[in-house]
Amino acid sequence: MKKMLYLSRHDVELIDLSMLTIIEALEEMFMEKGNGRVEMPPKPGIHPRPDSFIHAMPAFIPSTGAAGVKWVSGFPENLGKSLPYISGLLILNDPKTGIPVAVMDCTWITAKRTGAATAVAAKYLARPDSSTAGIVACGVQGRSNLEALSKVFSLERVKAFDIIPEVASEFASEMSRNFGFEVETVETAREAVEESDLVVTSGPILQNPSPTIESGWLKPGAFACPLDFDSYWKGSALAEVEKLVTDDLAQLDYYRSVGYFRETPQPYADLGQIIAGKKLGRENEDERTLSMNLGLALEDMATARLIYRDAVNQGIGVELEL
Repeated sequence: MKKMLYLSRHDVELIDLSMLTIIEALEEMFMEKGNGRVEMPPKPGIHPRPDSFIHAMPAFIPSTGAAGVKWVSGFPENLGKSLPYISGLLILNDPKTGIPVAVMDCTWITAKRTGAATAVAAKYLARPDSSTAGIVACGVQGRSNLEALSKVFSLERVKAFDIIPEVASEFASEMSRNFGFEVETVETAREAVEESDLVVTSGPILQNPSPTIESGWLKPGAFACPLDFDSYWKGSALAEVEKLVTDDLAQLDYYRSVGYFRETPQPYADLGQIIAGKKLGRENEDERTLSMNLGLALEDMATARLIYRDAVNQGIGVELEL
């Protein structure tokens, strides 16, 4: 009888795959993507509540044998119910037989791979000497993105903004303690953006947002990564970016077709094209660059493969009969 491994959220977190390992795996994956050696259809989904989603995210990376699908939901209203905004499961398959080998919680994976993808984009698009960061929205993604950026850049100062001041204060204390650089809270999103070399926004994804960030806020030479689509960014602010990149052109086109990104300019490139050397990344000190990262199933599979490997080696998880 065939068996598969079940990994709960606690199991996934217990494995404690390092952020640097995830960054390296994603950089390798984007190289494969840029060279056309992966398979990932645009993610289909359903939307039971306003601004909510439940998406199916399949992907295959032949070079590593990572194949599977993530079934993930995002419900903004959960935040007021003491429930996670993001939740779901990931199925990993044997690419030789198609048989499921593992089912695992995807909450930790989603958080960590999203931060890692930001760090990979910043490695190619930000100034190498970037030392200041602005975090707008100080939740799970604010934490994972700051952790990932700290692995690639020598950060000295971080400005944190959240619409709930207590959340920003808790974030600042925790991040300062964990990473050893100065994290200060600010009263407006503008303060977090204007003087920062690296900017991350990670509020809820809204189809009809009321954007906050205006033109002139992102300084020359800065890099930004919106994780909330264009929910925080006015069209005029996006229009002044010299290089606007996305992690997947097909998915951006799909979302545009269903009503998102109405004021977002056409991207300069797919991130994979830049990492594969087919298009140039940052070309000068003064370029404003931005990577519109939508979140890829390829990132999940690249990470889940490593978690499954470590779980087997460490004897973590529960075997279930198929």
